[in-house]
Amino acid sequence: MTLTLPEGDFKAYLFDCDGTIADSMPIHFIAWTQALREYGCTSFTEQLFYAWGGRPVDAVVSELNRRDNLNIPLAEFAHRKESLYYDLIHQLQPVPEVLEQIHLQHGNIPFAVVSGSTRESVVRSLETLGILHLFDTLVCAGDYAHPKPAPDPFLLAAQRLGVDPSACLVFEDADIGIQSATAAGMASVRILQPHERPAAAVSRAYA
Repeated sequence: MTLTLPEGDFKAYLFDCDGTIADSMPIHFIAWTQALREYGCTSFTEQLFYAWGGRPVDAVVSELNRRDNLNIPLAEFAHRKESLYYDLIHQLQPVPEVLEQIHLQHGNIPFAVVSGSTRESVVRSLETLGILHLFDTLVCAGDYAHPKPAPDPFLLAAQRLGVDPSACLVFEDADIGIQSATAAGMASVRILQPHERPAAAVSRAYA
C-alpha cells in the first residue's frame, strides 16, 4: 500500500513515531493493559486506547484515575508500562508505506521525529528498526511546553530544521497529531491505524 501525499514542494518531513514510523501500537496496547491490570484497572479497551492515541501517559492515567476512582501513581506507572513495552520491542516492525517514503526522500530533505513518547522510547524503537541514523532531530516528551494537539511540538521541529512550517509535511496516525500539524500551519498525511488496515496487511507485518 503506497501513501498518497498532498501536493506541495515540501522542504522537510516530520514523522510521529508510534503508529506512524513504528507499527508499535499493538505492542503498546499489550503493555498498557498489562500494566493497568497490575494497578486494578480493567476498563481500558482497545477502542479507548486508539481513541486516546497521542495523549501523554500522565494525561491518560489521570483521566482513568478520575473516571474509575483509582489512585494509580503516574511516574511509577509510566516506568512500569515502558518496561513492559521494552520486553516486547523485539517484535517491532515498521509501517511499510512510511518506511518507503523515508527511504525515497532521505538525503534530499531533512527529517524529524515528533513524538509524545519519551526520548528513550523513541530512540529504542528507531534503533530496533535500524533507522535512528536517518533522522536529523528528535522532538520528544519534555522538549515542549504544550503537547499535541497544540502546535508546539511540530513548530519546534521546524525551528530545529530551519524550515518554514508551511514547507513541512507531517505524517501522523492520531487525530490529535493531525490537529497539531494543522494548528502549526502544516500539511499532513494520515497513516491508517492497525484496525483500519486490511487484515492481510496486519497479518503479514506480524507473521
